[in-house]
Amino acid sequence: MKKEVKLINKSKRLIKRAGCPRWLHHYGPKKYEFWQHAVALLVKQECKLGYRRVSRLLNWLGYVVPTYSALAKMMKRIPLPLWQRLLQATINSKTYIVAIDGTGISRPLPSPYYYKRIDRPYPVEIPLKLSIAIDTRTKKILALRLRAKRAHDIKDVKYLLNRLPRKPCKLVADKAYDANWLHKLCQEKGIKTCIPKRNYGKDKHHRKTARKRAAKNFNMRTYGRREMVETVFSSMKRKFGPSVSSTTYTAQRAELYCRAIAHNIINLIQKLFQRSPCYRNI
Repeated sequence: MKKEVKLINKSKRLIKRAGCPRWLHHYGPKKYEFWQHAVALLVKQECKLGYRRVSRLLNWLGYVVPTYSALAKMMKRIPLPLWQRLLQATINSKTYIVAIDGTGISRPLPSPYYYKRIDRPYPVEIPLKLSIAIDTRTKKILALRLRAKRAHDIKDVKYLLNRLPRKPCKLVADKAYDANWLHKLCQEKGIKTCIPKRNYGKDKHHRKTARKRAAKNFNMRTYGRREMVETVFSSMKRKFGPSVSSTTYTAQRAELYCRAIAHNIINLIQKLFQRSPCYRNI
């Protein structure tokens, strides 16, 4: 129970530092404050519990928490800007190298026996698309975006860069992110890119584009920091599972934000991962 108590106390300080409102509604009886809902949802993801079990566990620990039905409703009602503020409140260090990548998250589907009973063909699973930006030194998640449909990785880069809490010095990514507009965008923001050059075939134009200038300054040692984002994906899927349990998109997005916030908090409390040194001369 010691781990859960530490997570609860850290979550309460985090909500206070983020400046979140005390109540999420203006009308009706105000029985539970926002931190009571947020702490229960974070503990639910960290301990892999259901709504009923997390409500029962926190009551046993002496915390007053909402009922399981209230937690399920609040999971869908918390607005996205509030989740982003909570995620940014877990980041208090300067960012030097940021790594960006995407992965798939499974969503719940009915069993094949149900489809057989209603005489429907079993559908092909369409996973959710999750893109994240991490700090390669602390392995903390800086920003994330969830898509309900399949999309190319590069479509979420601008969204992630605009929601970074601090401007990084360098950006590392794989060949899928090698686009001239991305290199130009990073140059305008004062960010150096370290992305391997993608082979688009014979180039008939001999212009000095932004991606060609970035390819000349490509550093393999800096690009080696990109593997940290794969480590974070592996850590999250091993701790929280490769799938989400919610059925609606808003609840699925809230569930992944809870996982990212819990990942940053636990990483800070227990120091489970060895922090890599920040190479200033990379």
